[in-house]
Amino acid sequence: MNKSIALILAGGVGNRMNLSIPKQFVMVGGLSVLQHTMLAFQQHMLISAIYVVSSPEWQTTVIQQASSAGITKFAQCINSGENSFLSARNGILAIEEREEPNTVVLIHDAVRPLISQDIISSNISVCLSRGNAITSLQSQESYMQIKKGTDANNEDIVASDFILREELLRAQTPHTFYLKELVAMFAESDQRGITYSQSVFTLACELGHVPLYPAKGEMINFKLTMPSDIMLFQAILQQIRE
Repeated sequence: MNKSIALILAGGVGNRMNLSIPKQFVMVGGLSVLQHTMLAFQQHMLISAIYVVSSPEWQTTVIQQASSAGITKFAQCINSGENSFLSARNGILAIEEREEPNTVVLIHDAVRPLISQDIISSNISVCLSRGNAITSLQSQESYMQIKKGTDANNEDIVASDFILREELLRAQTPHTFYLKELVAMFAESDQRGITYSQSVFTLACELGHVPLYPAKGEMINFKLTMPSDIMLFQAILQQIRE
């Protein structure tokens, strides 16, 4: 069976949190957000290795936290890039030197600490059977298409059309591909001079590496973006532990 590994992107600075430290290192329930995320992959029987992409100044902390949380599958810390796209690229290039081409790679945001075992299982299963897997949820709302004017405060935004919710999926992470395809995608992006894409799945679309296949997502697998998200994570974690 193909080996499955996790690549956790933990290089963000979290400016919108207004914190003195990156949000992935905020302590919640006795562990950092990153430790909660690493533990989810540690506990899954099909994950054999965990790689973490982090800025150099935080790598000692990452290694210490992996050790103190008992993350025996921790494999390597990799230098982050200027944005999440370049961080993912750095991670894949580093993994290529250590793993086989048919390895299944689950690329996940460090600040989605409530990823479940079912989500991890679904990503691996869908990727093995169909070639890739993008964690996603059916949209519960319809969406307005807008046009932006020139007003700096966006007060002149107007709606011009709509998109039916039945036609939309809301993407989460992990995004899961075979290592050999990720290597090929980033090589092609280098050739085209692409230095940014919102995510690995949007890059796949830009490059024509489609179709992409949905894997199980969950509302609880949300991204910690604003201060209120930390409070929600604390409340959910307390409820889970009770």
